[in-house]
Amino acid sequence: MITGMDRLTAAIRGETADRIPVFCNLLDQGAKELGMTPQEYYAKGECVAEAQLRMLRKFGHDNVWSLFYVGKEAELLGCRKIAFSKDGPPNVEDFVIQTLDDIGKLTVPDNLLAHPAFAEGRKCLDILRREVGGKNPICAYITATMTLPALLMGMEKWLELLLLGPAEARDALLAKCHDFFVKEVAAYRTAGADVLVYSNPFGSTDIVPMKFFVAQSLPWIERDLRAVGTAGLVYYCGMARVNSVIETVLERTGIGVYYISPLDDLSEAKHIIAGRGLTCGVINDVKLIDWSEAEVRQEVRRILAAGMPDGKFLFGTGVMPLAIPEANIRAMLEAVYEFGSQKRG
Repeated sequence: MITGMDRLTAAIRGETADRIPVFCNLLDQGAKELGMTPQEYYAKGECVAEAQLRMLRKFGHDNVWSLFYVGKEAELLGCRKIAFSKDGPPNVEDFVIQTLDDIGKLTVPDNLLAHPAFAEGRKCLDILRREVGGKNPICAYITATMTLPALLMGMEKWLELLLLGPAEARDALLAKCHDFFVKEVAAYRTAGADVLVYSNPFGSTDIVPMKFFVAQSLPWIERDLRAVGTAGLVYYCGMARVNSVIETVLERTGIGVYYISPLDDLSEAKHIIAGRGLTCGVINDVKLIDWSEAEVRQEVRRILAAGMPDGKFLFGTGVMPLAIPEANIRAMLEAVYEFGSQKRG
């Protein structure tokens, strides 16, 4: 029997399987799947794991997630309050850094695996590894050094510090965030994650000008990846466009998987990567909320027509808003399974 991991491995190697790999990132849907409130659901790692396994069986895609919510990283660094919503992902409510003096007080835990805020995530990973380890890729979400401060002090304050200084405080915070990043990657790898989504909106020229990217973002990307290696890492910029930076990032870091924004030209991305890595074509899943099933199928077919030629291709989604009708999730996946077949003869 061909597994999700078999499909991913074949795509990375440029080989064929029964179909292309499909990553459907169903996260907040887990609470609904188990009939729980988000706050109840995310309090227990076994609930997150169970929902991931149920949805895997229900929809037939290839990956599972260990991600609870992005604010979990802030909790590991001292955040004491998360705001929960019935209609969307939880968010940081209590910022660890309120003033520049708090940067000096910020402490990076030595052993994240033993940290109380990692306990439920570890429990989730243990279950996923036991149930589908080696058969389905287990994904983890890792915030890049340059983006992590936004979770600790808010985007507005972080942009002010990043762009206006003082440089000493900015660099001290980035150094601590890098230390945390390295330890977090090691923790997730030890706990069983196969795919590490390296999330860095500051790695896109949609967010920062190219001059800033080269001078400020790229050095920290290089430092991050030199420290942890590129095995299993996916270059992801939060659905911001990446085509303008792919060549530079690929040459300077060697990272081999790129999650292409729905706003990018997918054919152009494939041309830039030119077989040197895996191209992930991503559907604009916000539009899945309102599209008809026929429109969903049409868009899937368009993405696959652009991405499948010459192989080394994966179909993916963004964060799949809760408002997407289940019928459209099924329509999307059934279209990928149909049009993404690689069977010969």
